[in-house]
Amino acid sequence: MSKKFLFAGALALVLALALSGCSQRQDGLTRVRLNEVTHSVFYAPLYVAMNLGLFEAEGIDLEYATGQGADHVMTALLSGQADIGFMGPEASIYVYNQGQADYAVNFALLTQRDGSFLVAREPMPDFTWEDVRGKSIIGGRPGGVPLMTLEYVLKKHGLMPGEDVEVLTHIQFALMAGAFTGGEGDFVTLFEPVATALEQEGKGYVVASVGAESGEIPYTAFCAAKSYIEKNPELIEAFTRAIYRGQVWVQQHSPAEIAEVIQPSFPDTDLETLTLVAARYKEIDAWRPDPRFPREAFERLQDVIELAGELEKRAPYDKLVTNYFAEKVMAGDE
Repeated sequence: MSKKFLFAGALALVLALALSGCSQRQDGLTRVRLNEVTHSVFYAPLYVAMNLGLFEAEGIDLEYATGQGADHVMTALLSGQADIGFMGPEASIYVYNQGQADYAVNFALLTQRDGSFLVAREPMPDFTWEDVRGKSIIGGRPGGVPLMTLEYVLKKHGLMPGEDVEVLTHIQFALMAGAFTGGEGDFVTLFEPVATALEQEGKGYVVASVGAESGEIPYTAFCAAKSYIEKNPELIEAFTRAIYRGQVWVQQHSPAEIAEVIQPSFPDTDLETLTLVAARYKEIDAWRPDPRFPREAFERLQDVIELAGELEKRAPYDKLVTNYFAEKVMAGDE
């Protein structure tokens, strides 16, 4: 079943659960509940903002949870269990197209490429995409941008999923690495630091970057229910300002410096690994330099979803994206 249909459960939950807003603490900070799609160095600007106290400087006490999948994040957002969702913008498209009145609006873009890496069972220093012909790849869940981007790259190299290469889509996102190490698939697509961890254990080897092959795609964005943004514009602006300053900091600092700042968010990963991973993401220009979400990027994402056969109708950019807060905080920091 495609992820776009899984969001129907989220819509039903909205009818059953009351939306709860942000709450003021005694110390003056306002609690904001963030639900992230997964926990990855791919989102380094977010963790930089957290660990450098940029949210606190904006009066925000950030409480975050990891949803492990855009469908779970969207369910949390629309049911009032989260104030801000951090996931692929495709989720907001699916929900809007299902007729949700209080749909999710994207207000800050963090990543601009696919953050996953193709991992093989053996070192392949001379890897080309032709090497996956006749093989199997654990590629994610139907309807999700990771899978659709992988299929886009395969088609770009003349490889038709289901014909020239088997793409396995029955494994939950959080279980993909375990399935691979358990013997399933010839290749797997993984985010960092999981991909590098497999290398260190001798259980897998990074052979290619999906993002380097796909080109720019609006991959992960912050969004909130339309009503929440309308009720809390100053809070959304403050949140966006913290994110923007995290983005600027990442652009201006080295992988080693990034690794040192984000390590509290990855206590089980050593500095050397975090530095290597940060360097990989810097090399492919994964991070947006600012939170603006360009119209052409949104339309390119819909092109990819259409190509994957997962889009029944295109959604309007002006409804699902606002650059008001991004442009305001950027103007204020000039």
